[in-house]
Amino acid sequence: MKKFFLRFVEASSSRKGRWITLAIWVLLVGVLSSIFPIVNKVTDNGAENLPDSKMSIQAEKIAKQQFPNETGTPLLVVWYRDGGLVNQDYQLISKLYNKLEQDPLTYQNFIPPLGKMPPQALTASASEDGTSIVTPIFMKKDASTDELKDNLKELKTYYQQLGSEKVLDKKLSKSGLHVRFTGPVGISTDASALFSQADIKLLIATVMLVLVLLILLYRSPILAIIPLIGVGFAYGVTSPILGLLAKEGIITVDSQAVSIMTVLLFGAGTDYCLFLVSKYREYLLVEDDKFKALQQAIRHSGGAILVSAITVVLSLCTLLLAQFGSYHRFAVPFSLVILIMGMAALTLLPALLSIFGRGAFYPFIPRTEAMTREFEKKKGKTIRKRTAHSRFSIKLGNWVTGRPWTVILTSVIILGVLACFTPRIQYTQNLLDSFPKDMASREGFDIMADHFSPGELAPVQVIVDTEGKSIDLKERLNKLSFVDSVSEPTKGKKNEHYLSYNVDLSINPYDTKAVQSIPDVKKQVEVALKEAGISPDKHYWIGGETSGLYDTESTTARDMKVIVPVVIVIIAALLLMYLRSIVAMVYLILTVLLSYVSALGAGWLLIHYGMGIPAIQGLIPLYAFVFLVALGEDYNIFMISSIWKNRRTQPHRQAIANGVTETSSVITSAGLILAGTFAVLATLPIQVLLQFGIITAIGVLLDTFIVRPLLVPAITTVLGKYAFWPGKPWRKKEKQGA
Repeated sequence: MKKFFLRFVEASSSRKGRWITLAIWVLLVGVLSSIFPIVNKVTDNGAENLPDSKMSIQAEKIAKQQFPNETGTPLLVVWYRDGGLVNQDYQLISKLYNKLEQDPLTYQNFIPPLGKMPPQALTASASEDGTSIVTPIFMKKDASTDELKDNLKELKTYYQQLGSEKVLDKKLSKSGLHVRFTGPVGISTDASALFSQADIKLLIATVMLVLVLLILLYRSPILAIIPLIGVGFAYGVTSPILGLLAKEGIITVDSQAVSIMTVLLFGAGTDYCLFLVSKYREYLLVEDDKFKALQQAIRHSGGAILVSAITVVLSLCTLLLAQFGSYHRFAVPFSLVILIMGMAALTLLPALLSIFGRGAFYPFIPRTEAMTREFEKKKGKTIRKRTAHSRFSIKLGNWVTGRPWTVILTSVIILGVLACFTPRIQYTQNLLDSFPKDMASREGFDIMADHFSPGELAPVQVIVDTEGKSIDLKERLNKLSFVDSVSEPTKGKKNEHYLSYNVDLSINPYDTKAVQSIPDVKKQVEVALKEAGISPDKHYWIGGETSGLYDTESTTARDMKVIVPVVIVIIAALLLMYLRSIVAMVYLILTVLLSYVSALGAGWLLIHYGMGIPAIQGLIPLYAFVFLVALGEDYNIFMISSIWKNRRTQPHRQAIANGVTETSSVITSAGLILAGTFAVLATLPIQVLLQFGIITAIGVLLDTFIVRPLLVPAITTVLGKYAFWPGKPWRKKEKQGA
């Protein structure tokens, strides 16, 4: 199977096959792009993350049935003046709501009659310190995010007509009245705008970074562009396929997935290209025929690229096992883009290299010794002889195999110290913390949090089915130390046996302490039901934002427990099949796991102590695990495969030293580019992407500069022939002296 595949790849870069391959890719991109929508046009940022089995989701559904809210989706307008709201501010509120009454927004569903209330009456709804008031505008529930964006633009024109448009954009540090739009409508529209801006910035920054790094590393403008052409074609095929799947409802894709997918494509895609390009350059130094040199490069690196791509694809596919929607939505886009990029690296890239030949490396063209002498004779000058490997790479290989225990102990100490900080990491499930502090909707939310009772921001909704029996729940809940107040029960519309209580917490409902208090609420509800002679099973539900965060925490913890071992098993199986060594499989996985834990610890040091961020998003550990373990094994596979090939004809230590030398520069280059592309995420104003970018970039750098060039070859050196057990990659004639 492998031989057949490599022959197919070689055929795609032959004299005739290269043009056919290029034509097929051009045709694919042209046809798919003209027929199907690109993925950015069909993103859905409002998709549900929690499964239907979770209590907060069940509570939400029962609330819609028994306690329906016909008013619509709230847009909360926050009015704030540092020294206290004045009569003129309340008059502006009345004018705005009169305007909305006479000329409603396109998707406006309901507004309270604030325009008819005198300013004195409005003061009763202001905060205790008199600085703030929150007024709602309810929008139609079926309005899309784009439609709501247009309505907010309409609303801003109303402020302009009232002569008060400056209150919307003025910095909070300045004196005077400030108005901010928040709540579900304000947050969703701001988030959508933030991601759309981020996508453009991310694409430009990633392309420029990769281009600059490739030029610096290879000092060839043509060679810098060739991998980007491959990445561009891969994206051109992937985007419309994902667009079709999303349009047909087969998958759901959000903006966050598209952003990370873009980075993954450029980083991993460029890596695959570099693996082949580096081998091609080596063979061009000893082979006159560029076609033969390319075929030899394909035979040497094609298998490693194939196994690496399959490893990443299968690892990313494990996200389909996740219950949490954000994880699950990543699986198809990420695995598909790597699959197509792998195909491009093994078909389109060889075709392009075959077309450009040695000219791709201009002005530092690799030539054989005979070609160099002929060139010198023709030009009448001597040119510096270029070698396949740098002196540093050669010295590194000899040093690692010469002092393996020193390398192992030093590497383990460095990684171990960083790993010690991992248990200290604080996590948060509140995605609002992920948005910039100066985002309008977050500013509005923070004003509400600072000037109103914390529990009023997001009450916990407790729903019970009393079966007609008397229940003493309000008094029980009021006794909890973290509860500020409990409302009188509301009867269900369809079934009066259903009662709903709104529980205002005395702490921030989005805080970790509030999330951890949900089990205490459950316990009190269960006790009250039992005392009333009602079985707690399927007779109570707890909803609201705090309950949703609690369910998010439990769901992501479950996904971590399921996906992590599955990824390890998949990678172990692939390594075992490719290397045929149980021992190598074990230490390759252990070193990557150590690198992952160290990356978390190092990331926490930078994010928390360096940047002052109190907690890391709870989604980060699993995201980082899947990427770092899969991509880390990419480099291990490429390096270890070189050692395995060398060991068939060379003594043990020499095979390892040469393996490190042969792969050092290309993996370092690939690691820098991959880390750089993930680091681009850290420039975005979205903390979940910033944190993911930082931790993943650190993990890639640790793997590139410690695990792959030092720790793995040093362990292989110490283990000797046992590193290959039970396989035997040496020839029989060398067996005695090995």
